[in-house]
Amino acid sequence: MTAPVRFPRFFVTNPSPCPYLPGKTERKVFTELNGPHAAELNDALSRIGFRRSQNVAYRPSCIDCKACVSVRVVSDEFKPSATQRKIIRRNSDLEVSGCKAWSTSEQYDLLRRYLSKRHPDGGMTNMDEMDFADMVEQSPVTSQVIEYREPSIDGAPGKLIGACLTDYQGDGLSMIYSFYDAEIGNRPGLGNFIILDHILRAREAGLPYVYLGYWVDGSPRMQYKTRYRPIERLGPDGWDRLQDS
Repeated sequence: MTAPVRFPRFFVTNPSPCPYLPGKTERKVFTELNGPHAAELNDALSRIGFRRSQNVAYRPSCIDCKACVSVRVVSDEFKPSATQRKIIRRNSDLEVSGCKAWSTSEQYDLLRRYLSKRHPDGGMTNMDEMDFADMVEQSPVTSQVIEYREPSIDGAPGKLIGACLTDYQGDGLSMIYSFYDAEIGNRPGLGNFIILDHILRAREAGLPYVYLGYWVDGSPRMQYKTRYRPIERLGPDGWDRLQDS
């Protein structure tokens, strides 16, 4: 006998200070991802602007602000710019592998260095190793940690300098969270390379999109996401191309 379909229940968080726009508050609507249809639900919700965090799908639901916009790169039409081609060539020696979504101390140490350099006042700075393990491992969908390592020496794995927790969806890759060695001097643009690598991976897998999360117009921290063209944004009438200003 087929189990009855259970529709998700949605909840709303209390308002809190917005991490992107000073003076604004944020509020989120969320639902749990569990049961045998969690992956299908996550796919459906991602297409209407939700993001996954562990076993929860959420999206902004702010009362007086619509600045957070879901964006995705169209992988099969993407053409890297001259700068992006240079970044790809510069990092072509890296050894990239998709690993089971299982946290390691090496990944956590890299995350701590990344946060201290790039987001010292962010909400993740108090994350301990158990919190990190939960972020990586508590996934009800198909996920991997994509690792980026320096070349191996005499068979020994090279230094881990980048990683991204990535969901595999029916229509694309969703970059849940990426982090990298922000102090390595000979590889500028390493964070950009991780995005570029995901776009190329999606294209090779026949997946049309790479989901980059939310773009906040007016937030300098978010402007890098618009460098990958063509890129689509989710509006009231569905997904449409973000045009050059």
